[in-house]
Amino acid sequence: MEKRIYNFSAGPAVLPDEALKEAQENLMALPGVGMSVLEISHRSKTFDNIINQAKEDLIKLLDIPDDYSVLFLQGGASLQFYMVPLNIMPPKNKADYIVTGSWSKKAVKEAKRVGAVNIAASTEEENFNRIPKQEELKLDPDASFVHFTSNNTIYGTQWKSEPEVGDVTLVCDASSDILHKKIDVSKYGIIYAGAQKNMGPAGVTLVIIRKDLLERCSDDLPTMLNYKTHVEKNSLFNTPNTFGIYMIGLVTKWLLNNGGLDAMYERNKNKAELLYNCIDESGGFYKGHAEKESRSLMNVTFNLPTEELEKKLVDEALAAGFSGLKGHRSVGGLRASIYNAFPVKGVEELVDFMKDFQAKNS
Repeated sequence: MEKRIYNFSAGPAVLPDEALKEAQENLMALPGVGMSVLEISHRSKTFDNIINQAKEDLIKLLDIPDDYSVLFLQGGASLQFYMVPLNIMPPKNKADYIVTGSWSKKAVKEAKRVGAVNIAASTEEENFNRIPKQEELKLDPDASFVHFTSNNTIYGTQWKSEPEVGDVTLVCDASSDILHKKIDVSKYGIIYAGAQKNMGPAGVTLVIIRKDLLERCSDDLPTMLNYKTHVEKNSLFNTPNTFGIYMIGLVTKWLLNNGGLDAMYERNKNKAELLYNCIDESGGFYKGHAEKESRSLMNVTFNLPTEELEKKLVDEALAAGFSGLKGHRSVGGLRASIYNAFPVKGVEELVDFMKDFQAKNS
């Protein structure tokens, strides 16, 4: 296929054209190296430069303070569901979890293997159509940490700012909105994110951890599950996903070359506004799943009057060059994932398609 179609998939998701083209151009041989990035040793000076540059660019983009370590791990965010409590829930062995979707529920399940979990808030009874308000949170001031998921891909909800948790360590699963805007990293103890939604290809997990938390990591932990192992070895204790880290480096370079995260945030708000306005102005033909104040800038979820119409739109959209619009089975309907690399032009063309579809099917 010569023409790239619009990829609205929730993940693995769209990557910047510039990053893909550079990877393609240099796939056979990195400049000055004579080997593919797929072939070079993770112990080589070449890869040292790649991983350290990717780390430096992430530090620059997020303004990460010096008292944090940046790790590139494997196992996805799903492994972090267990690694986080395993490493930092002791010695108190209790933690608060804010449940706003399927992924935070899975994180709770893993945390219960380590210690006691207090559900500080949950919107499950409302089919996760909103983010809890601050006053709803029932937090334990003696908890080891408070865990939340910043963006919920399945339900299309997103925290607009992090919950206030006092002096308790804040932990965030930022898998589906990492790098969509600037955040104050100093408010967090750990931020983790699978790369495949907004940062790079599948197979790499970014972990940003405040260094003082490493004191909680027992030397009795399994070597590969201990954060200290990976901090001490600069994510190179075992062979990492070298190509995935290389691609993250290209994506971070693309972000820096395009105005950084403040500029990216403005583009993301603009894209989401285009799509939400189309939904809101449809007279009820399109109905958003998430409450307006909880709407995600990354994943726009909505329904049509009937399942038959939803299926028809998905089929016709695919034929027109819009892929990945089918919603998750938990919500049904449609989901348009418009991550950083998704172009404004693609959102504009989807809006035109949706308006035309409504005119023909109302």
